[in-house]
Amino acid sequence: MSHVHGAEERIHVLQGASYVTDSQNVMLSTILGSCVAVCMRDPVAGVGGMNHFLLPEPKSLEVKTDSQIYGVHLMELLINGLLNLGARRHNLEAKVFGGATVVRGLGDIGTRNIKFALDFLKTEKVKIGGGNYGGDYGRKIRFWPVHGWVRQKIVSRKEVIPSNVMTICPEKISSGDVELF
Repeated sequence: MSHVHGAEERIHVLQGASYVTDSQNVMLSTILGSCVAVCMRDPVAGVGGMNHFLLPEPKSLEVKTDSQIYGVHLMELLINGLLNLGARRHNLEAKVFGGATVVRGLGDIGTRNIKFALDFLKTEKVKIGGGNYGGDYGRKIRFWPVHGWVRQKIVSRKEVIPSNVMTICPEKISSGDVELF
């Protein structure tokens, strides 16, 4: 990774966010449990980005005011953001991370997130160049979007789900419902 010139800018991509750039000095990071992050780039245009979504899409046809938590919204933001920076759809390539089962009782959220991401990329004809998903462990992802480099570190359950999350809404978790905040 010695090809990066100048000071590296580290940007953490939070849940429900998407970030695109054409700067070779930017490194994007995130921490994932059942959430999924898609790292995407156009190597020809020299642009890339990452998103981090909590759920695939709303279960009903209702308009959701919290659309930023859904993969369907964040995938569109990521692709459109890259196209706005000069990417060409036929050059796009992606890597998919996350979708773990780190909390028992939350159902198959991770599996649904992975399936959604892979199906979406296939439908949009975006090349999938790897990634790492599933399992029962969290991941810390670092992505240099212009270069396409990715580093993954397996992280403990405590790093993915801080203990205060369990005390905020334990009844929601034990009942199978998810309260997102």
